[in-house]
Amino acid sequence: MNQDSAFTAPWAAAVADGVGGGPSGDLASSAFLHRLVAGIRGPLVLDDWLQRIRIANWDLRAHVERDPSLAGMATTFTGLLTAPDGTVILAHTGDSRAYLLRDGGLTQESHDDSLVQVLVDRGLIAESDAATHPQRNIITASMQGRDEDVIAIVARVSDVGDRWLLCSDGVTDYVPERSLAPVLATGSPLTAARSLVEFALRAGSRDNITAVVCDVVPEVLEPITPEFAGAAAERFREELESA
Repeated sequence: MNQDSAFTAPWAAAVADGVGGGPSGDLASSAFLHRLVAGIRGPLVLDDWLQRIRIANWDLRAHVERDPSLAGMATTFTGLLTAPDGTVILAHTGDSRAYLLRDGGLTQESHDDSLVQVLVDRGLIAESDAATHPQRNIITASMQGRDEDVIAIVARVSDVGDRWLLCSDGVTDYVPERSLAPVLATGSPLTAARSLVEFALRAGSRDNITAVVCDVVPEVLEPITPEFAGAAAERFREELESA
C-alpha cells in the first residue's frame, strides 16, 4: 500500500507520508493534503496558510470521530507554500524532508522530528550512524488531528533559479546525501524527480518513494489546478473536481 501523498501547483507543493504502524496512513496523508488546498486559486499570506493547516489537521480528527477504528492515524507534512510577495514558506513536521539547491550547493532546510535526530542532536550517536539505526523510523511529531500537534514554519526569500526537493524517507533512507545534489541538478524538475525515484529503487528502498522537485521561476502561466500523486491521487477526487 502506498501511504505517501503529494501535490504540486504553481503556488505550493507538498509531500505527506502516512505514519507506518498506525491505521490508514494513506487516508491520513491524502485527506490532509486535499483539505489543505481545496478551493485555493493562488498564493496565500502566512496567516491564511496557518489557518489552512489547522483546518486540514482538524479534518483528520473528524475522520476519527466518525470512525473510532482510525484512532492514531497520522501523517508527516513537508510543504512549500508561497505568499503574494514571493516569499516561500516552508512548513514541516515529521521526517519527510526539504532540500534547497542554490548555486550548486545543497542544504537540508527541514529538521527531522525523529528519535534518531534527537539522539544525533544530543551527541549520543554519530550522524553517520543515523541512516542505519534500528529506530530510525520512529518520529516525534506529526499531524494527528490533535490541538497539541506542532509544525515548524520558516519564511524564506526565494531566488529565481532555486530548486527545491521535497521527499519522503523512502528517498533519504536509501539515497546518500552526497548523491542528491548531482541527481537533483540534472534536467527538468520532472526528470530530476524521476531520477531520484529510480535511484532509490536501485538502492533497494523498501518504503514508499516520493520526490517532488520545484523550480523558482520569474512567472508561471500554467493551469492553477493542483496535481496530486500517490494516495492523494486515488482519494477525494470529487472534492478537487468540485472546487
